[in-house]
Amino acid sequence: MLAAASPVASGWTAHTLWLRRRLNVARRDPLTGLRTREAFTGRATVLLRDARAVVVLADVDQFKQINDTFGHAAGDALLKATADRLAHCVGHAGVAGRLGGDEFAAVLIDDHGTAADMLAVLHGVLARPVDGQDPAVRTTVSLGWARAADFPGDDLSALLRRADEAMYAAKQGRTGTRRAGLGRLFATVTGRRAGRHGARTGAPVTGVSA
Repeated sequence: MLAAASPVASGWTAHTLWLRRRLNVARRDPLTGLRTREAFTGRATVLLRDARAVVVLADVDQFKQINDTFGHAAGDALLKATADRLAHCVGHAGVAGRLGGDEFAAVLIDDHGTAADMLAVLHGVLARPVDGQDPAVRTTVSLGWARAADFPGDDLSALLRRADEAMYAAKQGRTGTRRAGLGRLFATVTGRRAGRHGARTGAPVTGVSA
């Protein structure tokens, strides 16, 4: 009986492994290899239980211009390089995902309270030329971030909205990075800028600071 059951068990194990591989592929963006929005959300929500968690939103500057000037292959290479560099910065303790288009998100664990310095360095790294491409295939990436401990009542969605506001301030001010916090710089609509998904009119101002 044991001998007869062995092939069945082996077959089931192989099938389970195949399903896991398929599930893992489905949770990964095919271009960048980062987690998709849904997979990112699941992991990020778990990480936010850690008081040291920092939520980051990254948006590639002038991406359309890169595509129009150098072609979509160069644009794809830029997105892949951005994803690889972001994932390297976040490390195994955090998570990075592609939310869509040229927008990325991450949650990192700030062990030493140096997130601002770390993200300033990352901003410089993201601006480097793409390996194997024309040196002109490069641009900056605007980063907005929010420290979870600063907003203890916020869930992932709310923190991403704050990071989005900070990112927009960085892009408009050409400062590279912005931290969500004090100040009143840009009017938002339910925590999202006008034209962003989920925005509604008539909401109060949300502040960001450097």
